[in-house]
Amino acid sequence: MSHTAHIPSHRKPRPQRTTKLRAGVAGGVLSTLAVAGTTGMANAAAEPVTETIEMPTLTTELATQVAATADATQQAADAYKLQAEQDAAVEKAAKDAKEAKDEAKAKAAAKKRAAERAAKERAARDSERSTLSTASASTSSAPASGSIGAVISFLKAQVGDAYVMGGTGPNSWDCSGLVQAAFRQAGVELPRVSGAQSTAGTEVGTSNLQVGDILYWGGKGSAYHTGVYIGNGQYLDAANPSKGVVIQDLSGYPASGAVRVL
Repeated sequence: MSHTAHIPSHRKPRPQRTTKLRAGVAGGVLSTLAVAGTTGMANAAAEPVTETIEMPTLTTELATQVAATADATQQAADAYKLQAEQDAAVEKAAKDAKEAKDEAKAKAAAKKRAAERAAKERAARDSERSTLSTASASTSSAPASGSIGAVISFLKAQVGDAYVMGGTGPNSWDCSGLVQAAFRQAGVELPRVSGAQSTAGTEVGTSNLQVGDILYWGGKGSAYHTGVYIGNGQYLDAANPSKGVVIQDLSGYPASGAVRVL
């Protein structure tokens, strides 16, 4: 063994080894930091991020304000609905009033036309009755015309026919059957029996008779006999089995009442 082996060497270390060592240490540190960073990021990605937001507390005052707002909104909606209903009612009332007014005008116009027509017809009948009364009083009468004239003409054409209870013509009659058939010539359909004929048309006094009035004997509605006034104080009827269809003086057998259908 060399006698200088225990003496430390005074030679300088090689620079290359130191550099390599430091480089190795630095690399180790960086590797460690890189691993640590990667691990931290992985842990951060694995753990969810949570955040707590504190909501305001619903106080009594806030609740009251919310309720008041809701009530105001409901009241506004109710008021709008009520106004809409009132507007609709007013519009309907106006429409109904207009329709009623138009209908009233139409009825008034129709009533006026009917009254004018009835007045003309009444005047024509009165004139016809006057002519028939005059003709009845004369020895020779002119042919009758018009609705009342048709009734009188038919009746006079049956004079001399027989009286048969329940007879309705053409050659035999009872009183109400003859009256019914006569007025049918003028387009008037009378009831078949005397009692019902005494309630037809308008009641008139026997002191104010006109040609064509129906005379009845007995109570109104329960009359037992009918005939027709032909003017000049006379009437025509199917009297009885002994007389048949005849013209008679009213003074000899006064009627209980009279009705007018024409």
